Amino acid sequence: MNAEIIAVGSELLTPRRIDTNSLFLTGQLNALGVEVAAKCIVGDDRSRLADAVRAAVARSEIVVLTGGLGPTEDDVTRDAVASALGREQIFSQEICELIVQRFRHRRRAMPEINKRQAFVLTGAEALPNQNGTAPGQWIEHEGRYVILLPGPPGEMKPMFMNCCVPRFELLLPPQAIRTRCYRIALMPESEVDQLIAPVYTRYANPVTTILAAPGDIQLHLRARCSSAAEAEALLEEAGHKIEAVLGDRIYSNDGAPLEETIGKRLRTRGETLSVAESCTGGLLGERISSVPGASDYFTGGFLVYNARMKTDLLGVSEALIRAHTAVSEPVAEAMAIGARERTGSTYALSVTGVAGPTGGTEAAPVGTIVVGLAAPDGCTTERVRFALDRDRNRTLASQLALDMLRRRLH
Repeated sequence: MNAEIIAVGSELLTPRRIDTNSLFLTGQLNALGVEVAAKCIVGDDRSRLADAVRAAVARSEIVVLTGGLGPTEDDVTRDAVASALGREQIFSQEICELIVQRFRHRRRAMPEINKRQAFVLTGAEALPNQNGTAPGQWIEHEGRYVILLPGPPGEMKPMFMNCCVPRFELLLPPQAIRTRCYRIALMPESEVDQLIAPVYTRYANPVTTILAAPGDIQLHLRARCSSAAEAEALLEEAGHKIEAVLGDRIYSNDGAPLEETIGKRLRTRGETLSVAESCTGGLLGERISSVPGASDYFTGGFLVYNARMKTDLLGVSEALIRAHTAVSEPVAEAMAIGARERTGSTYALSVTGVAGPTGGTEAAPVGTIVVGLAAPDGCTTERVRFALDRDRNRTLASQLALDMLRRRLH
């Protein structure tokens, strides 16, 4: 069974508001074995919203709308759904009394316009709202289920959990959706797909989705079966074949980011890490320290953005910088060694480079990054050129440093 979610409200079409309700509903519907096939946002326009509802009902068995159930003229959900389904709206004196009582509880008189919230579509079942004045509505329509929920998350979430989930548990056939998320660092999306397409294209279930971000690929497997055990078995079967193809290029099989994966390994091994950063400006340390409990293994770091700071804080010699420039393997190595010696950490990562958009030279064009890794058995460096925009260069530099340590720990 498939579902569609329609978030209602012109404010959600501005850069200042984000539709978080759909994320919550997707998780809850998936837990019930329902696939969310589409989501959309529609502004406060009766005609457009009615068209969206008609299209959704024609395609999906479950349609959930959030928002637009308030008392004002721009709250158009009831009107639009009534139009789309060809139903009347009936005034409920019982619901009106409940709204009046809620206002009395607040020692306020109910404004006349709040009576609009007491209208219910013919054949609909009103869903009580324990935290607000807008009741929801549960509508069965030609084998479909159309559900109207209030927009405020504090009202929408308990209404869905208390009123809708129990109904779905009785109505829906036993089904389970399970997912697995592999993550791969610093491989092009096309290369990943070329390697694993011969595997995942043989499966209609689980479904495979590849998501790309700078320096990071997420490979999602999604199995949908009549039981959790069947779904997990399918994931294991397909996942085992993908793991065989990609090998240690996979850094996570549970969706954990690179900094979390490294943290787990360091904690297990009882080892520590420090950093020395130039072009990343603290981004590497921020990623490492963003993981809860990072103090178990992260000792700290140095932000050395110019040559003098590299010399004063890390002991990198001025002569070395003059001879090789700050963006060089010898300087990256000296930075990492200096950080490790000064913190007493097991490992130290250093990053130096030209993030851009200016500052490049013939020897080190914009996008040139050099990473150093100091370990108990010596120091290694890696030099790359990303040649992208400043933010991406910095993100990729931190990803390269973390993956370099991951490979060393592996």
